[in-house]
Order: sequence, then structure tokens, then C-alpha cells
Amino acid sequence: MIFISNLAMKQKDLEIILQKVPFYERPNPYIEQYMTPANIAADIIFTAFRFGDIQDKKVIDLGCGTGIFSFGAKIADARQVIGIDIDKESIEIAKKYAEKNNESVQFIIQDVKDVDIKCDTVITNPPFGAQKSNRWADRAFIEKGFEISKVIYSLHQTKTIPFIEKLVLALNGEITYKKNYDFSIKQTYFFHKKKLEKLDVTMLRITTKK
Repeated sequence: MIFISNLAMKQKDLEIILQKVPFYERPNPYIEQYMTPANIAADIIFTAFRFGDIQDKKVIDLGCGTGIFSFGAKIADARQVIGIDIDKESIEIAKKYAEKNNESVQFIIQDVKDVDIKCDTVITNPPFGAQKSNRWADRAFIEKGFEISKVIYSLHQTKTIPFIEKLVLALNGEITYKKNYDFSIKQTYFFHKKKLEKLDVTMLRITTKK
């Protein structure tokens, strides 16, 4: 296990490690399974570390997929990490990778709405809502974060941030930090028109005032 204690590890080193986390074997378009780019995942983990939201904390990765944020949090010296996803195949891939690399990360198959585990920090990259059936799906992830944690790190399409800001205000939370990224997605699903889709996304740090 390599730790980032005292920021001894460089962000680029973490990015290189996270590039090795396996991709989805058969990504499901209906739940919008996208792998968070390693450079973005590493930057978010480092940001959370600097805010004191990772080291020695209990972290939950909501909608963890194959676990890129889960493994990043554990490498950054989280006390406990739990990755939760509704997709069985993704969880199986994450578990195999954890076993192969001797990483003590717990992975659970569960719908986000049914999660009832308290933690210090939630990290999540919820569905962006490209499919009509998933429109406002990110709302469920934010609301669950308010139920179970003190701090939420969440990625959203930049154009939806005004809606998210209103939701956070209604839930009596506060957005304390924002950062924009170019999120690249390779042509994966039937609704992708280009070989490489580029989305403007924004990461929010939200405190739940608990």
C-alpha cells in the first residue's frame, strides 16, 4: 500500500496508479456507466485530501463502478472505504482488482436509495442524465449523501449546476468549493455521435451541516 501521507506522493503518481483500475467489460447505457478519467479522479482525491476529508476518514464511493474513487481514497490513507453500486458485474470486477492488489476496500451491490451506512465523506460521479430515464438521477445521489455523510464530493455536467445549487440550498447544505473539468468519453453507446465526446463537468464539495 502506498500512502499520500504528508502529500509525499505526487498527484501524477496517483493518476498513473488509477489508470490501472479496470474498465467496464460491458458498460450499461441505461445506467450510464462511464469510467471517470484517471486524471480527474486523482485531482478530486488530492483535493479531498487537502481539505482533510480523506485521511483517517470513513469514505463511501456511491455508484462506484469498478472502483476508481474507492481505490484512490484507500491509497490516500482513508481509514475505511466502501464502494457501492447497483451493477453486479462492476462490483465483481472491483472485488477481483482489490484482491489482486491486496487492497482492503469493501464493495457492496446495492441501489443508492437503499444505502444506510454512515460515513465522513461521500465521493460520487452519478449518471449525467444523457438518457431520459436517468434525468435528475444525480438528485438521488446528492440526497443520499446528505443522509449519510458530512461532506460530499460530486461530479455533474456544468450546465446542471444551477439545479444542483438550488437542491443543496433546499437541503440546508453549502457548496464550499467548485472545480471545472473537461470530461472525455470514448464512443461507447448508441446515442454517442462522435468518436470522442467532451463534456464540461463541475466537481462540487458540499458540506451537509451535520
